[in-house]
Amino acid sequence: MGAPVPSLVPRGCTPDADLVYRTLITFGPATGGELGRELGLPARRITAALDELASFGAVSRRPARSRMVVAWMAAPVADVLAALRGRRLAVTPRTAMDLLVRGAGARHLPSRALTRARLAELNAAARHEHMAMHPEPAFDAEALRSAKRMDRMLLRRGVRMRALGVGPAGTDQQTSYGRRPTEPMLEYRSGSSMPMKLIIVDRRVALFPVEPDDLERGYLEVSQPPVVATLVNLFEQHWAAARDPREWMVPQTALSPRERALITLLAQGHTDASAARRMHIGTRSVTTILRGLMDRFGVENRFQLGLVLGALRAAQIPDEE
Repeated sequence: MGAPVPSLVPRGCTPDADLVYRTLITFGPATGGELGRELGLPARRITAALDELASFGAVSRRPARSRMVVAWMAAPVADVLAALRGRRLAVTPRTAMDLLVRGAGARHLPSRALTRARLAELNAAARHEHMAMHPEPAFDAEALRSAKRMDRMLLRRGVRMRALGVGPAGTDQQTSYGRRPTEPMLEYRSGSSMPMKLIIVDRRVALFPVEPDDLERGYLEVSQPPVVATLVNLFEQHWAAARDPREWMVPQTALSPRERALITLLAQGHTDASAARRMHIGTRSVTTILRGLMDRFGVENRFQLGLVLGALRAAQIPDEE
């Protein structure tokens, strides 16, 4: 079976794409129909997963037994991980400034204090949407206080708020901003990295630091439509690749001693009946344990469960002689 395949989900892939890739790299080429039957997924989800994987070279087509059928083959794991690491959008503060035409449509806000004051003016006039991208893993107390006041004002006026960050899975962005659960909430997604710090108001004005590593040098405010549209596209692409930490939070992976013993026996090739005899339980108990694990990990069949548990290294399988 080789080394476990690292999960592609933290690297920006959907769970379906991760599952399809893991199946192809583990068991070899397969058609879309074969993947659907093995994984218990509908054709539309298999197609979407294959399209996603093909977009960065994780899978490729290969001739099948019939000219009317397309088989899919997985690229080597190292190549896929390298492609995901290199899948960076080219827009940065420097390239964004290079897009600007000197003169109208851009101005320098020379300090953080002036930037906050200008952002307060823009937010007071905002009517539709506020978008923010944060590459830093944590915020200082002053920034959080300022953000809380502005965010509440916007949300209460019905302005849609979306934020991208690099917070760890399970981070509750609402708690960190100090809001109550009953208040309107911003939409928050996280990814492994963000290319720049960026704020966009109503898709017409964008602000970003002149120097990413020195925020005290202030921000650049841009209102040129082509540049703002480029930055909006940057945000939308990262938004599509990011995930809500609460939605994709990894489920509890700790196995009880009985669950671990059963998984190890099944991984060694035991049937339900022989595993039950070794554990001195009934076969119905084996079914109950497996059903509980499938529910916990959110999978639909035993094949999917095996892939998930294999990725988590949930059982120790002895090396073959």
